[in-house]
Amino acid sequence: MNTITLAKAYVPMLDEVYQSASLTAVLDGAAELCAEGANAGELIVPVLSMQGLGEYDREDGYAVGDITLTNETVRCNFDRGRMFSVDNMDNAETAGVAFGRLAGEFIRTRVVPELDAFRFAQYAKAEGAGSASGALADGKAVIAALRAALNAMDAAEVPPEDRYLFILPALLAMVEDMDTTASRAVLANFAAVTKVPQARFYTDIVQRDGVSEGQKDGGYANAGQKLHFMVIHRPAVIQFEKHIAPKIITPEQNQKADAWKYGYRNVGVASVYPNKAAGIYWHAEAAASAPAGK
Repeated sequence: MNTITLAKAYVPMLDEVYQSASLTAVLDGAAELCAEGANAGELIVPVLSMQGLGEYDREDGYAVGDITLTNETVRCNFDRGRMFSVDNMDNAETAGVAFGRLAGEFIRTRVVPELDAFRFAQYAKAEGAGSASGALADGKAVIAALRAALNAMDAAEVPPEDRYLFILPALLAMVEDMDTTASRAVLANFAAVTKVPQARFYTDIVQRDGVSEGQKDGGYANAGQKLHFMVIHRPAVIQFEKHIAPKIITPEQNQKADAWKYGYRNVGVASVYPNKAAGIYWHAEAAASAPAGK
């Protein structure tokens, strides 16, 4: 099996692992709506704008209006990768099974958690997004906070369809355990409800470079406030994966060792349309107070 065939064989498997493990995959934009930009690391996405109603004149008829569909360039803000080495003897007579296990585990435990955490942090930082903070001690408090989020979106005229709720498992359990009309009614407002572990749910993260002292393990560290939940109107986000594919180097091509080398790179974008920031609402723990005198 040549390296091109081997790569093609594993790409669908990697996509499957990503889809099953990523909590934010449901927000991915339709691939046909974006195109490659003129430069590396760029995507082109369509933006629609139109005018409002005007006076109708019985002689001149309708006020003339324009609908403008522009293609705007957005830069990918997620570009991360790793290269692994698997000794040829470890991979002998397996036709790449060792790589398959490595890739699957790597994506499930390392790539996807960081990708989800990055996206949530990016959306939380969107200028104009709705937010609130404070303790949520019981199911009643969670319901009240969710109602506040829905009311804020309603007031901003965010369409009720395609609103997705991402929430800490413990908070969702509080609501579900109430098993009341109010608890069922509030959850019925969302297209889907997804439980998110706290490790992926912060208003900010720090991505380690993977090479500097103290950062060689790579991955990310949480920063900012702990998120309780986030409501996302799917059309509000710009979320596309530009490039996800393995790079395979055979032992014959490897000049340094008798080993297979497998590289993984993920390039994409996670952002919010400026005119749709009201489609993001998050609730978090209260921010830590600065020490006295600071």
